[in-house]
Amino acid sequence: MTLASHADIAVIVVAYNSEATIEPCLQRLRAAEGVAEVRVVDNNSSDSTLDIVQRHALADPRLRFIANPDNPGFAVACNQGAATSHAPWLAFVNPDCFVEADTLAHLRAAASAVGGGLVGAALCDEDGVWDAAARRRDPQFAAMLRSSRARNLSLPRDAAQALQPVDAVSGALMVLPRVVFERMDGFDAGYRLHAEDLDLCRRVRAAGAQVVCANAVRVVHVRGVSSRARPVFVEWHKHRGLWRYFCKFEASQCGMVTRMAVFAMIWGRFPFAVLRAALHR
Repeated sequence: MTLASHADIAVIVVAYNSEATIEPCLQRLRAAEGVAEVRVVDNNSSDSTLDIVQRHALADPRLRFIANPDNPGFAVACNQGAATSHAPWLAFVNPDCFVEADTLAHLRAAASAVGGGLVGAALCDEDGVWDAAARRRDPQFAAMLRSSRARNLSLPRDAAQALQPVDAVSGALMVLPRVVFERMDGFDAGYRLHAEDLDLCRRVRAAGAQVVCANAVRVVHVRGVSSRARPVFVEWHKHRGLWRYFCKFEASQCGMVTRMAVFAMIWGRFPFAVLRAALHR
């Protein structure tokens, strides 16, 4: 892959109470190759996130921010950021992702190499533990009723493939051409948190583009920094997102009994997921 040297990437960062990580995240993005614009959309943070963002905006004319008066959710905020930028490439980067200087340029080159598809990176935490969400298969909820193995969506890394085709990559870091994003009408704003990345990847593939993970591009992702303080809110919208995904892509192929069983499976896990999240705070 050949790395282009010109700046043609608009980076979209959606933040909510991200003061613990937004500083190094923005420092690294501002130093990254290929970045023409940075758009930070703040979803009504109550900590010092917006103060940090404003300081970076004063220091770098490429960086602008949107201060939402409420929290409309991740998908809506991503769409807001994309709509206020103009560069031909879009990079969606979580405020707890720390890119290297050449990360985005490599991902842009990878997307070009597969004909203008959607590309994610090999994500890991600060201890080097790989993030299973970096490579996933589509959820198949009816199959989950028959086998617990179907509930594991993660795909193993294929060392033989630098650009590994997958059903979905993590929304924590994805790069794609603006024209593809706009053809999809962006993220589905009906999702508040979680599953919007699965949804977008599925629609991108349905439109004929590839979704791949760039296995050689390693990025540190400190997961769930702002989510840990709101376990009920996060888990509610996570489960709501999974139900929306099922209704959108699979429910029409299932009978009433199966649909009711999937509903019970998804929402039956909700109280246990909240308890588990609360215990890990």
